Amino acid sequence: MKAAKPRHTRGMIIKENHPLGNLNTFGIEAYARGYVEVSTEESLRELLSDNEILGGSHLILGQGSNILFTDDYEGTIIRMMIKGREIVARKEGKIFLKVMAGEVWDDLVAYCVAQGWGGLENLSLIPGQVGSSPIQNIGAYGTELETHVVSLEAFDKQKGKVTVFSHDDCQFSYRNSFFKSSGKDRFIITSVTFKLDEEPVINTRYGSVAQELEKMGVSNPTISDVREVVCSIRRSKLPDPDVLGNAGSFFKNPVVSLKSYQDLKANYPELVAYPAGKDMKLAAGWLIDKAGWKGFRQGDAGVHDKQALVLVNLGKATGREILKLAYAIRNSVEKKFGVTLEPEVNIM
Repeated sequence: MKAAKPRHTRGMIIKENHPLGNLNTFGIEAYARGYVEVSTEESLRELLSDNEILGGSHLILGQGSNILFTDDYEGTIIRMMIKGREIVARKEGKIFLKVMAGEVWDDLVAYCVAQGWGGLENLSLIPGQVGSSPIQNIGAYGTELETHVVSLEAFDKQKGKVTVFSHDDCQFSYRNSFFKSSGKDRFIITSVTFKLDEEPVINTRYGSVAQELEKMGVSNPTISDVREVVCSIRRSKLPDPDVLGNAGSFFKNPVVSLKSYQDLKANYPELVAYPAGKDMKLAAGWLIDKAGWKGFRQGDAGVHDKQALVLVNLGKATGREILKLAYAIRNSVEKKFGVTLEPEVNIM
């Protein structure tokens, strides 16, 4: 499929038969029938009302860090490029920072740390854009995004206008939100407002963060220290998508009842798990590893040799080959442990 020349109109860049290989971190070769880059909220509104340009189905795409293309996309890819951030309030030691959806997530974290504003540092180096972060309710190293989201704005495609969502409206849960469940495909997030600490509360509850700080001889860490450590840990465990195609953690960590956990623990004393309210969250990477998949390769589709939770494109794997491997892993883990893994990655 040959890409057509782009045309520019009303704050948009419009392309046809556009290659997606450089727009998804798996590096899967696929094409989109249509492709539009949107740089303003006004152009987004115009686009969504223009059937001639948009037509048919469409998909919002940020950095492509949480998606697996299993075929060409026959609709239109909308690439969010709306940028900007501003302080909307300061009160009681808190900074309320509004950030537009097209900002790169880790650029935001680096900016907040440089300003001395605490809260997001444990979420360092997570790929993606700000607009997608609440959908997935990203989390890492003892911090969940929902803790710091005050509100967000999203374009309602049914009503043709921007709607403000409070924290509670977002219906956050583990790696989930209203926008990933009942509100899926109806809303496009355009901005998120975060609550940050002017006097940061250092979070080193996650074991490996505390261990690395101790190795560094840091007894009174700053948020810069925490960011440095989290980045170091992530780089040591997770492959760089620019070097080895991947989308980070492919599966969610499954949550099971306390009784199910105790039954598994009796058979597997080394089972890795963490409290999740009244339930227990199992380490999916440990389950996959113990099922014998770490370092596995079939053609160019494989499992990372340092972190079994990460599926990788070792060369020219297709999306279908990656998905076939994922299904095999899921079936294997279910057979061995009686636990069903759910993909964290969006499969198209």
